[in-house]
Amino acid sequence: MHLSRIALSALTALGLLASQSHAEDAQKPAAAASAFEVVPPNKDNDLRIFYTDGKVVKGTHALEKMNSDANLTLWLAGNQFFAMEDVIHAFQKAHPEAGNVAVITLPPGVILKAINKGGWNYEGKDYAMQPDIYASVDLGHLKTLKSKGKMNNYMIYTHNALEFMVAKGNPRKIKGIDDLSRDDLKIMLPNPVTEGIMTFYAKKVLQNHKLWDKLSGGKECKSCDPTPNVHFTSVHHREIPDGIKAGTVDVGIVWATETRNALKEGIAVDAVKLPPEDSLINEVSYAIGMLTASKHQEAASKYLAFLRSGSGQDAYASFGFINASRDDLESKPIP
Repeated sequence: MHLSRIALSALTALGLLASQSHAEDAQKPAAAASAFEVVPPNKDNDLRIFYTDGKVVKGTHALEKMNSDANLTLWLAGNQFFAMEDVIHAFQKAHPEAGNVAVITLPPGVILKAINKGGWNYEGKDYAMQPDIYASVDLGHLKTLKSKGKMNNYMIYTHNALEFMVAKGNPRKIKGIDDLSRDDLKIMLPNPVTEGIMTFYAKKVLQNHKLWDKLSGGKECKSCDPTPNVHFTSVHHREIPDGIKAGTVDVGIVWATETRNALKEGIAVDAVKLPPEDSLINEVSYAIGMLTASKHQEAASKYLAFLRSGSGQDAYASFGFINASRDDLESKPIP
């Protein structure tokens, strides 16, 4: 029987799954710790190579081929995963000479750790590699790379906004941030450990409404229930539409693009728009830059130029992202 993450977490807390879990763990040989950043399980869709002939390879097969087959490697903030096939195909159409493109879409803080560690570990295997381009929802991540001599310049290439995702028709009549104080709601929030949407944006909004302590119970964790009616995601807030679909979640904070993608996939959800001071529509920016050690600098430069073009902006806008301004798109030294 399938258990939702909230249900699974609750059962584990009660000890109902402990004996089974301990028995299984006892039978497993101890695994050597990897020096590389570990990719969470079941993330094949975030590990892809887009070949010029239209073929897409995922998961371990993609990781095994990235160093040999990719002519450009992008490591990007994970909430872009649903847009990347169209974006990359548009880029390859504009620049067929650029070749095969590898894309990893995971929380930007996790990606930053992988850059600093020199690669990934997935399903028990190590993959030493580095990207040509890195993008985050927080310029601070790029500043960290600059401090290590790994990146010099950046640009802002798109924007987003926070909103609530609720079940179709909004049956719980949720109107705004202050409704999260209601104890009768089952709430799922992006985790504050690895998800930039929470770390840099939503947490600030919740603090402004004096709700952070109530919702988090003073805890910063992932795949956990910090308070009786709140669950923090395991890896990514794309888990929220799954929870709403399963009926275990009433409301979650997501990027506006996440709701648009859920609707596109046929999930029965609705958006509750937030005012600018809560959606942070004027603040949420995606920063991108080429690593100084990029092995494919010509292709990387072409990709950044593509993002500045009408075709690049349109490719993102078709998924609900907000176009960058002309000033945003200018390359600037990382401060």
